[in-house]
Amino acid sequence: MSSQDQTITNQFSQRKRDHIEISLKPDSQSLSSHLDRVVLQHNPFPEINFEDVSLNTQFSGCDLRSPLFISSMTLGHDGAEGLNHILASAATQRGWMMGVGSQRRQLFDPEAHKECEVLRSKFPDLVLFGNIGLSQLISLSVDQVQALVESLGAQFMVVHTNPLQEAIQPEGTPVFKGGLDAIETLCSELSVPVVVKETGCGFSSSSLSKLKSMNLAAVDLSGRGGTHWGRVETYRQSPGTQGYKTGLSFNDWGFSTVESLQSAMSLDLPFEVWASGGVRSGVDAAKLLAMGATKIGLAQPILKAALQGEEILNQEMQKLETELAIAMFCMGIENLDQLIGNKELVQWV
Repeated sequence: MSSQDQTITNQFSQRKRDHIEISLKPDSQSLSSHLDRVVLQHNPFPEINFEDVSLNTQFSGCDLRSPLFISSMTLGHDGAEGLNHILASAATQRGWMMGVGSQRRQLFDPEAHKECEVLRSKFPDLVLFGNIGLSQLISLSVDQVQALVESLGAQFMVVHTNPLQEAIQPEGTPVFKGGLDAIETLCSELSVPVVVKETGCGFSSSSLSKLKSMNLAAVDLSGRGGTHWGRVETYRQSPGTQGYKTGLSFNDWGFSTVESLQSAMSLDLPFEVWASGGVRSGVDAAKLLAMGATKIGLAQPILKAALQGEEILNQEMQKLETELAIAMFCMGIENLDQLIGNKELVQWV
């Protein structure tokens, strides 16, 4: 590796370490997801047994034991390999899907492929998402993205769009012209299904409408309400600098998770709609499923638990599953087919 490539690699690794540290701080959590406005209808006569409640589901032919999944978080820096193995082990045991962080480092560091190859070889049965940023995808060939898929043995590829983060980040690449064309081409030519996700700022109905004609597998709304990457990039900079002052103006930029899901449900979208952003309990997940989401992503609470070890992570994941199952039981709902999009279960306050 040349000295220039080594410098880029070192900067990339430090940025990813910063992201993990800062994302766990309370100041990095944005304004309400609006989940507190949603109340689920309690049924005092559920007429089912708790043991009959099932969280089983599918996605694109893959059998899953839960609609909950581990959102894309980290990859390609010191410490990421061990952390991803903890996440992957727990996800495999519990039948969750899992996304890895951006595979961008593999584009300039051939050694970075090994991290993905080892992860897949150790967890051959795990349903894994690859991940690349839209601002990188625009300049890549489909063959280059295919190589990322193959290094991970990914069943799906996530394209994340993060214009606010790229604009505030000192090292950012706010280059998004041609993004929609790049997504459409990837959907048509990549060997695995494609998922598009935001990174905490959500979607409007007009933005989602631009994706309707594409052969997407799903859109992960990733609305405002959890970790806000505009805040994270702001807090990476020194207070008093111009970048810090500018970033503060965007601390609560974007559409909330609930607003984004309402927009999605107002459209007849030909792909699955997933919800993430500020989900902190199985009850939150039940609310979003009843509103119409088919899968629910979690990042910050999963990362926080994983940093304490696999046992703590398994306990957190089990707690989330149990909360979701109890919510379903207390509504008289046995399975996800009865829950997803069941608007009669939703009240607003």
